Amino acid sequence: MSLDALVASGLISRDVSLGPYTTYKAGGPARYLAKVRTDEELGVLAAAFQEEADVEVLILGRGSNLVVSDSGFAGLVVKPEGSFAEFQVGEGGVLAGGAVPLPRLARATVDAGYAGLEFFVGVPGTVGGAVRQNAGCFGSETRDWLYHADLFDLRSGGTRRADPDALEMAYRHSNVGSSEVVTRAHFRVIEGDAEASRAELRRITRWRKENQPGGTFNAGSVFKNPSHVAAGELIDELGLKGLAVGDVRVSEKHANFFVAGPDARSSDILELVEVVKARVFEATGTKLETEIQFVGFQ
Repeated sequence: MSLDALVASGLISRDVSLGPYTTYKAGGPARYLAKVRTDEELGVLAAAFQEEADVEVLILGRGSNLVVSDSGFAGLVVKPEGSFAEFQVGEGGVLAGGAVPLPRLARATVDAGYAGLEFFVGVPGTVGGAVRQNAGCFGSETRDWLYHADLFDLRSGGTRRADPDALEMAYRHSNVGSSEVVTRAHFRVIEGDAEASRAELRRITRWRKENQPGGTFNAGSVFKNPSHVAAGELIDELGLKGLAVGDVRVSEKHANFFVAGPDARSSDILELVEVVKARVFEATGTKLETEIQFVGFQ
């Protein structure tokens, strides 16, 4: 069965605007969009996808570190939901589907009397994105608490279970492939004091409100932090806060956040990223590496 045949079956939609699925709210349509709810649907999709070797694939979570080209993405976008948005918390740890929002998981874990995953309340992505990017903040990273993750490869139809070492998890890095879906992840937790953990959730949430732009279209940190300094500090020291391209500007609140207005284009975001990278390299010799992902660009 081909991808076009799955369009007729209803598993896949064609020419779907991706802007509403990203936090920047910009970008063109996907040629194919598949919302998969079960492992069985993933299997059906993989069987069809293996016949389409020339089609690119993008695994989509909450779109919180993603910029899609204005012309869109001429491939297959896979958005896990349904059973992949379910989780269980217990003495053996936390078993969470790849589509579970991280803030929701953090709060549910605390409500159940466990600690360790509070930092996830400050990460606006999903479990799958956290595993792929080794997401972290406030001194903790995903690999610190991950037992293992289960992955399904749309290209091969194969599965693997991998721990942080096998995933080669490092700062904002793993070896999760572009066609691999993180179906579930098993996290370690410890028994905690619920009130202390709730206070930590409030502290993280308050810090984000005070130090990061809220109520705007953005995708979190634009650049990874170099080993010797925070990227935002470098950008701030060069006086680049407020620098704009089109309806996108460097946030006055946090220089490693680029905020977009309602008329922003994805090409504006990319151009501003390139301008800031060039300014920082020219002034300091530091090559900034993007943390956000650009797709569909030539």
